Amino acid sequence: MDVILGIDIGGSTTKVVGLRTDGSVISMLRVRAEDQVTSLYGALGNYLTSNGLTLGDVRRVVLTGVGSSYVDGDIYGLPTCRVDEFSASGAGALALSGQESAVVVTMGTGTAFMWAEKNGSVRHLCGSGIGGGTLGGLCRKLVGMERFGQIKKLAASGDLGQVDLTIADITRNPAPTLDPTLTAANFGNLAEDASPADLAAGVVNLVLQAIGTMTVLACQCCDTKTVVLTGSMTTLDQVKPNFENFENLYGIHYMIPENATFATAIGAGLCSLGKKAVKDCR
Repeated sequence: MDVILGIDIGGSTTKVVGLRTDGSVISMLRVRAEDQVTSLYGALGNYLTSNGLTLGDVRRVVLTGVGSSYVDGDIYGLPTCRVDEFSASGAGALALSGQESAVVVTMGTGTAFMWAEKNGSVRHLCGSGIGGGTLGGLCRKLVGMERFGQIKKLAASGDLGQVDLTIADITRNPAPTLDPTLTAANFGNLAEDASPADLAAGVVNLVLQAIGTMTVLACQCCDTKTVVLTGSMTTLDQVKPNFENFENLYGIHYMIPENATFATAIGAGLCSLGKKAVKDCR
């Protein structure tokens, strides 16, 4: 087998995707990154074993993500390329969504906003420190949990009415364009008896709405109405209703493609096939 491994080494997770030489996906793996270098080698070994592969089956390894800066030289003697994270994220998001161009939002430990075009052009618009790291840090203090899966499960049963202030709470006559149930102030109506689930739901809502507001500004900057959302946080139950609210308010079309969690790793592999934005590829 002739496999290309795209590996996204993030601040909190490492993602491995195996691609065939035609760009089709073989399988994907995600592991928690306590340490970037240890996580890389552990994830790679896990991926090969799980898929019945050997080092001889790998044509090349393609690294991207913030953690790739900690890795020097070739991995296990395999030809190793490096793709900048913005190029990888843009390429992966467009390939998975089928779009010619879009604002691409990568919701990782922090959040990055890019303008990507099918010709390989990717422009970094801005970044935010609000993301999965914010979610984990606040929930660790508020409810004693920091692992994404635990927070996701807990927040799904929370009641935002115990946490957030809505437009209906502050006015009898909201503007015609505003749904009275929309958030007026995150954590602006925190009940003394709010449960851990309520608090977790409030944190999720705060993070997603902050990101949503920034997508509106990014779209205005690029004169577009198309946004592709990627990253692990796209799996949260609250993502769809939150971004539907932004869609209704601003007419923006939000897309969450299948395998959005692995968009950057997939994009890294695809970039190496196209030889765009690739360093040291052999």
